[in-house]
Amino acid sequence: MMKKSKIGRPRVDTESINLRLSRELIEAIDDRRRFEKDLPTRPEMIRRALVQWLELTKPPATGE
Repeated sequence: MMKKSKIGRPRVDTESINLRLSRELIEAIDDRRRFEKDLPTRPEMIRRALVQWLELTKPPATGE
């Protein structure tokens, strides 16, 4: 059974941002979404991509 997303107020610890993207980039995001088993929304796909990018570009830990 698929988990339905909740409709209503967003979580308190979030903040909305407005982002303008080229049609080409939107199409690339949509193409990539189709490879996911759960077909995420555009905002969810962008969140996933950001989390992955942040993990990949994490600076090395310092010994402080």
